[in-house]
Amino acid sequence: MPPRPRRRRAPQGHLNEAAQLADRLQQAGYTKRDIARIIDRDPSLVSQFYTKNKGAAFVTALREVLTAIEAGGITDLPDLAAIAARHTHRRTTASGTRARVRAKALLITPTGTGTGRAGAQAIASGSTRLRPLIAEAARHGLRLAFTVRLAKTGYLHPSGSRTDSPGIRRDVIQRADHTEERSYGSAQTGGFDAADFARRVDAAGGDVTAAVHQWLVETGRIHPDAQILHLEIRTWRPR
Repeated sequence: MPPRPRRRRAPQGHLNEAAQLADRLQQAGYTKRDIARIIDRDPSLVSQFYTKNKGAAFVTALREVLTAIEAGGITDLPDLAAIAARHTHRRTTASGTRARVRAKALLITPTGTGTGRAGAQAIASGSTRLRPLIAEAARHGLRLAFTVRLAKTGYLHPSGSRTDSPGIRRDVIQRADHTEERSYGSAQTGGFDAADFARRVDAAGGDVTAAVHQWLVETGRIHPDAQILHLEIRTWRPR
């Protein structure tokens, strides 16, 4: 099955005001993740300013933040978040309690089995949706394995090399777009200590993509400039 075409970003003239303000913040040196922290929302919402025309509720907050940066010289994220907080409000139910926001569930079953995946958009924001899965696996003393997809040229070892992933019998998945999926760890080989990876993620500031990328570089499996395009985490309880 051919890969789905990547959604193209709308031309500058068609961006809504929230996206335009986010662009100005990025030009000032802030990342989408920084903007998400400023408005106290998930980074995926900032991406949806561009892809789904969202963000109208945050326009006033973003304007005030830009004014604080450009006119007031305020640059620290906590200070900017405090300014934005005066103009952002969480949805509430009829009874006044905070409304629940829909999110993709990350479930670990009673047997310890769990799976989480991150595609291109989530990868760009650090695959933070996978962090709760890894943290929960660490709390329960589970093992984990992961699969990554990179451009073929990003790997240091040839496809199927036992040096790259010894003991993994699963075939390397080669795609028509010149990328490959490779798996690291399995129930048969024992996998990796979830607690160790949780510490790596914490050290990377919650960026799961960066933590996995660092491990792959440290262990001599990929080039330092290789880009992870897809990431899957699997957990299980050791026997």
